[in-house]
Amino acid sequence: MADICGKTGRQAAAHMIKPLKEKYGAQYVVANVENAAGGFGITPEMSRKMFSYGINTQTSGNHIWDRVDILEYFETDPKLLRPANYPPGAPGTGWLIDTVGETKIGIINVMGRTYMPDTDCPFRMAKRLVTDMQRDTNVIFVDMHAEATSEKQAMAFYLDGMVSAIVGTHTHVQTADEQISERGTAYITDAGMTGPHDSIIGMEKGPSLGRFLTGMPKRFRSATGNVKISGVVVRVDANSGQAEHIERFCLPFDLANFKNEIHVEED
Repeated sequence: MADICGKTGRQAAAHMIKPLKEKYGAQYVVANVENAAGGFGITPEMSRKMFSYGINTQTSGNHIWDRVDILEYFETDPKLLRPANYPPGAPGTGWLIDTVGETKIGIINVMGRTYMPDTDCPFRMAKRLVTDMQRDTNVIFVDMHAEATSEKQAMAFYLDGMVSAIVGTHTHVQTADEQISERGTAYITDAGMTGPHDSIIGMEKGPSLGRFLTGMPKRFRSATGNVKISGVVVRVDANSGQAEHIERFCLPFDLANFKNEIHVEED
């Protein structure tokens, strides 16, 4: 599922993940949660609730360190990932092998370097992790958290045929280039955003626009209007690890349509 942004994004996730799992017959959900807390980071309590909504593994990116209380939480739940290509010594891990029924599934979270914080090489790190995982499973999913379209596409060519899917995150703008390569790797440049689309990538338009117009720092706040839940559904052959189908979705969410409200705390 695409980057969950702010309280409205968490509300959409809380109410719609389980129905969408049933609709698409999905057995495993990966969601990027680095913007869940008002657009900047995630708290331990929010992460725990995300799992209860039906998310199996949570990935992240450059905003993962924005809430200092998340640092110790990494030691308690290995299913919250940070980019694997952060240098040694960073809390947590950037990969895991989980199970879906009798099938093992590998999840890798890496972050690009173009217009992003300095990190180790995502390509070499991803290749090393994939090689290690292939001893246990052919079903491997990669969250490529990156700004540059070219860097995401480069990763798709670099890992083509080695992984089941590469899904780009970070820009909050869903792309229309979902595809499956001849070697069986599904790909989309960016899955989009789960959150308020009447916004500038999830933030209120006024402060964001003001920063562009004046060059002065502004306090960004998560927007609330036109909430949508976005992502992609990928069907994978459990034996070969090859993708058989990829489908993107971007669906409206209105809390008023749900009789049983799920409490979601303030940012």
